[in-house]
Amino acid sequence: MKIILFFLGVFVASVSLIAGNSNRLRLISPNGTHEIYFCQRKVSSQVNEIYYSVSFQGKSIVEDSRAGLDLDNRVWELALARKIGQVKCWMDNLEMDSVVYDAPVDRMWNPFYGERSAVRDAYNSATMCLSKKDGSNYRLNIEVRAYNEGVAFRYFFPEHPQAIFHKVVADLTEYSFPTGTMAWTEQWAQAPFERLAIGDIKRPVERALTLELPDGTWAALADADVDDWCLTKFLTSEKKPNTLTSVMYSPVDIVTYYATPWKVIMAAETPGELLENNSIIENLNPLCEIADAADWVKPGKIMRETTITTEGAIATIDFCAEHNIPYMLFDWLWYLPCTSHDGDATKVVSKLDMPRVVAYGKEKGVGIWVYVNQHALMKQARELFPILRQWGIVGVKSGFVQYASHRWATWVHDLVRLAAENHLMMNIHDEFRPSGFSRTYPNLLTQEGICGNEEFPDATHNVTLPFTRMINGAADYTICYFDKRLKTTHAHQLAASLVFYSPLQTIFWYDKPSFYQGEPEIEWFENLETVFDDSRVLDGAPGKNITMVRRKGEEWFLGAMTNNEGSQEEISLSFLDKEKTYLASVYTDGGDKVKTRTQVKCSYLLVDASMTMKFDLKPSGGAAARFVPIDGKEAAKYRRYKGKIM
Repeated sequence: MKIILFFLGVFVASVSLIAGNSNRLRLISPNGTHEIYFCQRKVSSQVNEIYYSVSFQGKSIVEDSRAGLDLDNRVWELALARKIGQVKCWMDNLEMDSVVYDAPVDRMWNPFYGERSAVRDAYNSATMCLSKKDGSNYRLNIEVRAYNEGVAFRYFFPEHPQAIFHKVVADLTEYSFPTGTMAWTEQWAQAPFERLAIGDIKRPVERALTLELPDGTWAALADADVDDWCLTKFLTSEKKPNTLTSVMYSPVDIVTYYATPWKVIMAAETPGELLENNSIIENLNPLCEIADAADWVKPGKIMRETTITTEGAIATIDFCAEHNIPYMLFDWLWYLPCTSHDGDATKVVSKLDMPRVVAYGKEKGVGIWVYVNQHALMKQARELFPILRQWGIVGVKSGFVQYASHRWATWVHDLVRLAAENHLMMNIHDEFRPSGFSRTYPNLLTQEGICGNEEFPDATHNVTLPFTRMINGAADYTICYFDKRLKTTHAHQLAASLVFYSPLQTIFWYDKPSFYQGEPEIEWFENLETVFDDSRVLDGAPGKNITMVRRKGEEWFLGAMTNNEGSQEEISLSFLDKEKTYLASVYTDGGDKVKTRTQVKCSYLLVDASMTMKFDLKPSGGAAARFVPIDGKEAAKYRRYKGKIM
């Protein structure tokens, strides 16, 4: 009966809005936690403005904030109106025509790979339709969705026969927050973090932007489906207190009909829930466009080859095969000059016999990736990609690519499409951050867009990343396990390889096979999966700590990381199957008592879901554990070890 009344209410509301008796849109998420509200306000006789607000569990998240875009269509009437002060921007003389509510959506789908093998896509949606009444026939729709994980909206331009082209020059969308809201900010994708009040953000900052509200609620601003748009950041408003404005990197030229990226606002009781709910970004992207992806898109671990010689590559392939690493990367210098327009990526340096290496890799079950700089990609991509496929190369890591302006954003996403045509996987490095495009083109396994181990950040930075950058999606953090420049313990690095999700997980970034001296904890990397059936955040907060578990089949993996000061962690194992006993392989910082260079202590014990693990994490430390279920006979064999180190 409740369902019938709900649908009846939606139908009646739609009719009355279409009839012009209301000027508002209101959506509530399926579970009732998130609500988003849009309305139109007349601020003068000539000017209308659109406002919206967002609440979570009845508490205000985004207070009344302006929505809209500004266009420069070189229409003389608009120019004249601006000149005499009647309107300030293209949005100002739009009027609401109707609000149309859609039927609820609730479906499950299975990602090609991900942090979870099944994703629920459940939301309520509506569209606010606006138009100009000046004879120009310009129209704009605002499409809105309310998910259990957050809310999202975007601007849609219906086709206009007399004005096919539009030039978007500004994003007017604002975000007003309760007084006292704090934000975890980065000025660029590989920048350090600053925790700032909304009013103190004086330079544009990256998305996802994670926020702490004064009542203890957490929120995040993100985007989705951005392959035909420019980079957008956030900046303090000069006119409104506690308000962020949207900063477009460049104008955007569009052809109607056209939809902008989705603007995503998430809210949760804990920062860990923001990360757990990041599937909302995938849900807001189109379905997979690669029909045969399962035949050649294969996630896995990868090791960098540093010598760029045939002999070095053979040794690295042997190491990869021995330690269950399915890919090897030739980074820069395999063609020369690799950072210049004069570089030719179809010509391999003389000290490297690429056909021999590729053939040997196939024999050993190790695929070969190559780095290609933007100079060569701009000049040669259409010629190069078929050649790389002919050579037997399986993937391309693109370096120093432009991505922020509209022109370069479309270029880099089209590059992924071109790679798909040639059955090449991709890893985009440097500043590029994901917004769910890998759902549509899963050959884009990962990307950097993170201040990772190439820059050797400290532990406090590392435990901030899961609640900020990782909301966007996969990140190539580049684990540098044996490097002496690390600012964290080695157990911290083991945990990082689980916490920082990447379907293509780079390990031993600056290392060589000769660096390995039989350290027993390397079995963690050998057994580590890179895609999972389930992922959960058990505990943590930005700058403090993070404890995550991920499941692949019946096995569970746990990663715990602390900040520069260290912490004590008590972890319930209730996530395990209550009917099973598990063999736990646990890796912790053992200090001087462990006589290896890495000083990682390896412990093995039987555990079950009723138990708790306690870790005294050293400053900049961590812990990792793998849980494998064992059958009754094997469990009985080791019963005396239950809860005790074997």
